[in-house]
Amino acid sequence: MNRSRLRHAAFGVLFCFLASALPIQSVADERWVASWAAVPDSAGPPLQAQTVRQIIRTSLGGSSLRIRLSNLLGTGPVIIGPVHVALHDNGAAIVPGSDHALTFGGKSAVTIGKGDSALSDPVRMKVTALQELAVSLYLPTHTGPATMHGIALRTGYITRTGDATAAQVFPVGATFKNRFFLTDVEVLADADAHSIVIVGDSITDGVGSTEDTNRRWPDALAARLQDDPALASIAVVNAGISGNRILKDGPGQPFMGPSVLSRFDRDALSKPGVRWVLIMAGINDISAAGLLAGHNDHVSEQQIIEGLRVLINRAHEKGIKIWGATLLPINSAKGSARMEEAEAKRQAVNAWIRTAGAFDAIVDFDQVVRDPAHPERFWPAFDSGDHLHPSDAGYAAMAASLDLRLFSMNQ
Repeated sequence: MNRSRLRHAAFGVLFCFLASALPIQSVADERWVASWAAVPDSAGPPLQAQTVRQIIRTSLGGSSLRIRLSNLLGTGPVIIGPVHVALHDNGAAIVPGSDHALTFGGKSAVTIGKGDSALSDPVRMKVTALQELAVSLYLPTHTGPATMHGIALRTGYITRTGDATAAQVFPVGATFKNRFFLTDVEVLADADAHSIVIVGDSITDGVGSTEDTNRRWPDALAARLQDDPALASIAVVNAGISGNRILKDGPGQPFMGPSVLSRFDRDALSKPGVRWVLIMAGINDISAAGLLAGHNDHVSEQQIIEGLRVLINRAHEKGIKIWGATLLPINSAKGSARMEEAEAKRQAVNAWIRTAGAFDAIVDFDQVVRDPAHPERFWPAFDSGDHLHPSDAGYAAMAASLDLRLFSMNQ
């Protein structure tokens, strides 16, 4: 055999070896998509030499995952690590054999500067849609104020001391009902996968729903999408903050977090795989006038509408479709001049959402949950009891009312 034939034969053997070693599905057939999120909204207590285990539920599955940790509201750098992710079993326990160590730039720990975030390296781990995961963070040194999402509606677990990130049976020292540092879970999904990011306030955050049951309306929407094979490649990302406003940052309870205008790019438009954004916000801009004394907190319906127009334009500049949801009842408008004024603003904003044609689609949640005989109030079965937030049944009705044809009409 001459040298030319030897070279061709060797190349053929090498090609066959490489082809057999490659995965059946190439990276070109997959894309990173946001599957879960919790937006930072407040600074929590400092932690030190403790492990935090947090339970999340994916909205979309994939062949690999990565997470983002945030020090957005810290006062200095924070060290986090080791970090582990596993399938959730029950309580604080994980499924045996499912634990995976995460790295950041190849290292088991990461230092995150004040105001920054860190994205982990991908870990090869098969996860399915609507699957519960346990993410465990060890905090080896004093963290200073811990960046939090204040309302998790999910029990988290913390040790008194020590690294328990890989523990199957977690040594629980205390429990908590917020999120620490963890802001995103992303999955490597099929190339046709996309996400809808839902931006809102406490109603999107799920206040009024039963804790530890995933009964927020975005959770119910994610389950609906998974029941339809044609839509099962769509993730639902919850970017709600309780007490959030469109126009103004939250000064603290009851109005929380950076304004929608200031956080929109980070929390919605920059999420991997985002194709649609649904915005349901403005009710706290209205109610703040009655609860805060500052003149700047008193906004008109026109100011709220202009804020919505800015969000619409920014989404469209990115080629992202944006849907508008009407504002839900905030209480009986009877017997109070202040409530009468708030109700008039709500009706004016809702009228604009319904008729202006500015959004790519309208989702009329107000019509779903209101009492037909008293449209300024919740239908009793859909009222959680505070006359402000839906019950589990109300959230389920909201998710059930969304026309799934919108996902194909707005491709």
